[in-house]
Amino acid sequence: MTAPTASCGTCRIVAIANQKGGVGKTTTAINLGTALAAIHKQVLVIDLDPQGNASTGLGIPVADRHPNTYDVLSGEVPVGAACLQTLVPGLHVVPAGVDLSGAEVELVSSKRREYVLKTALGRTLSTYDYVLIDCPPALGLLTINALVAADAVLVPLQCEFFALEGISHLLRTIERVKKTLNPTLGIQGIVLTMYDKRNRLSELVAGDVRAHFGERVYETVIPRNVRVSEAPSHGRPVLIYDTNCAGSLAYLALASEILRREKRAAAEVA
Repeated sequence: MTAPTASCGTCRIVAIANQKGGVGKTTTAINLGTALAAIHKQVLVIDLDPQGNASTGLGIPVADRHPNTYDVLSGEVPVGAACLQTLVPGLHVVPAGVDLSGAEVELVSSKRREYVLKTALGRTLSTYDYVLIDCPPALGLLTINALVAADAVLVPLQCEFFALEGISHLLRTIERVKKTLNPTLGIQGIVLTMYDKRNRLSELVAGDVRAHFGERVYETVIPRNVRVSEAPSHGRPVLIYDTNCAGSLAYLALASEILRREKRAAAEVA
């Protein structure tokens, strides 16, 4: 199924990135996208990870992942032709397959290799309110393409001992991209994930991150929650798998907080 045709106004492109694996990037892409769609936003998730976990978590069978992000980056098909409707009304996905792992090598020899995704998105942007790019756990050319295409970066940060150490490298990369390739790139925010209120370490890490990054850190935290972990194996966002669990309520709260912050920022500019 191709993307919807009705224009939804100004689109915001958000790269969900962290070079560390297992911090909740894909979970955030899936469930934030679902939460935004639940409050009547048109959302596109672009699965830019060769593992294809966002595609799996949104219920897209491997056999149905053609065309996919590899075909889009290689110029074989436009983004709209690769969009698939998910179980969630208003939420589409461009799926990923294992062939995407070859895109990193192929992009090296491409002209304007950092701008391939930005160019490919083109007119599709007028269709959506949000495009969420689920980045791979590495700072290679796929992630650089996401950062160049994006308006801002959302950083999921697991509440663990090395959290601050890991994010510093990503922030340096974002600054380099901003200086050389995408001067308007900003930090959408930092969201604390896998927070366990019973664990003293989670509380300490959250305090350190807030002290270091201030208002860049969202008030909403995503708790460590069994239902969130179970949902992808059923091919469903947690908001569909268990609407009332703590993880679902947290992602709805995050979506609301993001919209409030953006509205406030727009009012300040005006």
